[in-house]
Amino acid sequence: MMDLTAGQWVVHAVTHPAEGFEDMRWKKAGSLKITAVILLLWFAGAILHGRMYGFQFFAVPEKVFNIVPFLVQTVVIFLAWVIGNWSVCTLLDGEGNMRNIAVYSAYALVPYVVSLYAEVLLSHILIRDEGIFLQIISVTGTLWTAVLLFSAIRSVHQYTAFKTVLAVLLTIAAMLIMLFLLVLALSLLQNVWLFVYSVFTELMYRLKV
Repeated sequence: MMDLTAGQWVVHAVTHPAEGFEDMRWKKAGSLKITAVILLLWFAGAILHGRMYGFQFFAVPEKVFNIVPFLVQTVVIFLAWVIGNWSVCTLLDGEGNMRNIAVYSAYALVPYVVSLYAEVLLSHILIRDEGIFLQIISVTGTLWTAVLLFSAIRSVHQYTAFKTVLAVLLTIAAMLIMLFLLVLALSLLQNVWLFVYSVFTELMYRLKV
């Protein structure tokens, strides 16, 4: 079997959806450093896509920049996917560990991440009537990543096609539950903070009086 560098494994996995991740599994390939780089590029690409998209195709963004939504749409969603998939597939006798799930999933994101940058670049070059090309790039990148993600989960856990679909659906359900609990926890913390702040403000006022 081929002996590739860390960067070449990314290309191999992306360009060979059927056997790329299977080859990675047998060679125990995959880099956490490259995984982190892909996540960083996804995060930066999401910001560029939301803030610097060509004005002829996209409404002018708000003047106030808030980084939290972009962080949630990328890093938080990715972590929820990894944890959710590991939790579900542990119950379904999956063979993959959390490290491999994270690495394989990040590699599968490459076409989508590339499509974000391609869209932003072309949105400043193309005219409105040529916007169909941006849609083609977006759909192609999304579908390619979906195929790679399916192949990645199937390879890392050694599942059949049916069991892979089941694992993906259960992972999405687990993600929704985790995100709901996260929002609930943040809301609770916010209420506790407001209560503590109100008590502190009241005490300071009475001490001054």
